Amino acid sequence: MLPSRPYPPGTRIGLTTTIPVEAVLAAGLIPVDLNNLFISSPWTLARVSAAEAAGFPRTICAWVKGIYATLTDHPEIEAVIVACQGDCSYTQALGEILEAQSREVIHFKYPYPRERGQLQQELEHLLARLGTTPAAAARMQARLAPLRRNLRRLDRLTWETGQVKGEENFSYLISSSDFASDPEAYARKVAGFLGQAEKRPRRSPLVRLGMVGIPPIFTDLWDYLEELGAGVVFNEMPRQFSMPYPGLDLVEQYLRYTYPYDVFGRLADLEEAVKERRLDGLVHYTQSFCFRQMFDQIIRERLAIPLLTIEGDRPTPLDSRTRMRLEAFVDVLRP
Repeated sequence: MLPSRPYPPGTRIGLTTTIPVEAVLAAGLIPVDLNNLFISSPWTLARVSAAEAAGFPRTICAWVKGIYATLTDHPEIEAVIVACQGDCSYTQALGEILEAQSREVIHFKYPYPRERGQLQQELEHLLARLGTTPAAAARMQARLAPLRRNLRRLDRLTWETGQVKGEENFSYLISSSDFASDPEAYARKVAGFLGQAEKRPRRSPLVRLGMVGIPPIFTDLWDYLEELGAGVVFNEMPRQFSMPYPGLDLVEQYLRYTYPYDVFGRLADLEEAVKERRLDGLVHYTQSFCFRQMFDQIIRERLAIPLLTIEGDRPTPLDSRTRMRLEAFVDVLRP
């Protein structure tokens, strides 16, 4: 049931994936990316187990189970925006489970196939649902423009000069889905980090890698690659979360965002990154029980670059087999 009046300012709204966050902020609400809240917790494994104890099957995505258990531990999150199209079917089912438990759920659909008019309708519906307007969202987009510009700068320092490490790049860009629930504080943090990073000496890794696929659930992946002398100079999805294309209106900004749509938009983005960032190879991370695993073959066939596919399930350190495969892959690429 829709609320009889808009949410009070400061209400915390959970996000199951990257959605037009400008709508949430324009309404005076606090966005909370539930994936980031889950994975940054010291109780990640316990939350996956708690969801399974509550009845979630072993054979579904650990991210979905983590989101569910995280919400159980955070009752202050009063409503959840669920992308019931453009994310995954598990998320749609999660939204229905939350509604059955009297959690307030707001549905958002990325159109498939990608189509401007439908996305505009979805955005306008979301804005009305949150009690704000397209004009207010456009003003919020303009306010966020300097921050997004700094995120593009941070990304360039990763692949052009090597002054930002791959894990740092991942950490800052992944947080741009909700701006760590406080855009002003997050903007100050990004600006401060850039000031420090630009004073670092330039560096060039022996092997230049791109990390493609959904955000990896492993806890030590970037550290291990650094040990091997490989640097991740392209994080596909975190970069997309940062909305790296300037000068677009809000609808076009989320039309250019590749994650919710067909794989061919992703392929075009990856081809450009391979060339521009002079990548030696790609590591394709796939999540156990995720339908996006099916895209591995087409990515492998369409991109003329060495590619290693790894799979993760739960938030744990790399297992020995995956470590050996990464080491062998880097050895092959090393000049």
